[in-house]
Amino acid sequence: MTLKETLENRQKEDWLICDRANQFYDLVENYRQFLQQWDNSAKVLLIETNPLHFLAKFCAAVIENYPIFLCNPHWEYKEWEQVFLLVQPNLIWGKLPDSSSHFKESEEVQTMPLEARIMIPTGGTSGKIKFAMHDGCSLSASVQGFQKYFAQKSINSFCILPLYHVSGLMQFLRSLLTGGKIVILPYQSLKQGEIGITNPSNFFISLVPTQLQSLLDLNPQWLSLFQTVLLGGAPPWKKLLDRARQCKIKLSPTYGMTETASGVVTLKPAVFLEGNESSGQVLPHATLEILGDRETKLAANQIGTIHIQAKSNYWGYYPHPHRFLKTEIATDDLGYLDEEGYLYLVGRKSHKIITGGENVFPVEVETAILATNLVRDACVVGIPDTTWGEAIATAYVPKEPAIAETEIKQALTGKLSKFKQPKYWLALPELPRCDRGKLNYSQIKQLFIPQK
Repeated sequence: MTLKETLENRQKEDWLICDRANQFYDLVENYRQFLQQWDNSAKVLLIETNPLHFLAKFCAAVIENYPIFLCNPHWEYKEWEQVFLLVQPNLIWGKLPDSSSHFKESEEVQTMPLEARIMIPTGGTSGKIKFAMHDGCSLSASVQGFQKYFAQKSINSFCILPLYHVSGLMQFLRSLLTGGKIVILPYQSLKQGEIGITNPSNFFISLVPTQLQSLLDLNPQWLSLFQTVLLGGAPPWKKLLDRARQCKIKLSPTYGMTETASGVVTLKPAVFLEGNESSGQVLPHATLEILGDRETKLAANQIGTIHIQAKSNYWGYYPHPHRFLKTEIATDDLGYLDEEGYLYLVGRKSHKIITGGENVFPVEVETAILATNLVRDACVVGIPDTTWGEAIATAYVPKEPAIAETEIKQALTGKLSKFKQPKYWLALPELPRCDRGKLNYSQIKQLFIPQK
């Protein structure tokens, strides 16, 4: 069934719950008529802060088969410069920030591959924005895998995440395509006490770790009512997961990425509450392998690089579609599968620190530092060192201003091997993170240059 047919079938249902939702279908038709004035090879930048208009424009572009690039309206000048050089759009749909207003549409229409016409942004925190190329088949495969894994006929979603990001967009598509409802509420409104619905017992909500921490402080009882609380976007810390269990939150840590159209591995809430510390098991639309340095498949409990095969895999990064990428993705992530097929993440291959010939995974050191109960947040990076090759450096947020570096070091005694203990420490009021909670490692590394 096409998106157009799906919307027509659901037109009389009260499934979209947001401000002025009754205008949605009229908006879709208006935007479709607007697009029909253009050649459908025209590349569209979607820049929209209003959720209702974002969804209406997105649906109109997909129905009319226009290549559409989803954009973060809060990007700064340097990001917009990258986007315009890369995409050379023919239509800017929305309002550019004032500082970027001199960027103009391209007069030349370039042909796009018919298979991949939904471009989802990724990579902003690394300083280089890329667009993962998806199509209706890859996105619907993700929905079907999720639906089957959780054995749900209809999926109801409570969305507080950005719709231009894969995590927000997929919540909309899960509800739309399975006959479920979706509540769309800005995160700031939720933080200010607005809850959207009083009984979310048959709803899924998706959060990043920093949002989970905030909502556990604000309203843990309400959060515990959700059928499932999906957690992704960045690695959670152990104390956060422990607190979620104490509050009886039906949490589902997930593992996935923009390139796989969100989660391909998820832990079911009942297993989480029993104390399982993994990211879960593989969803039905995907398979996962752990490979060693020579691309050999590793046995259970052996750490290697995660490789993903999924029907939801992207076509490649714009403007270079490559059909092979729909078959397998070699990630930068390190992990292992246990005997029951549960995935445990160790860290990123590119983040591994080699100090004095020893391999150190930052996640292990961060976990030990957080376990001291003296810090609220921590990040471990490797920085160049003439003696050791790389030295371990830690940026952290102390729980109290009076907590000294020496106190944390003392608390780590006997908890980490000597070569794993940080040589450089830096206290900060907050660690630099993106809106999804991911740490900006390059920025953190730069903070240590004056100390060297």
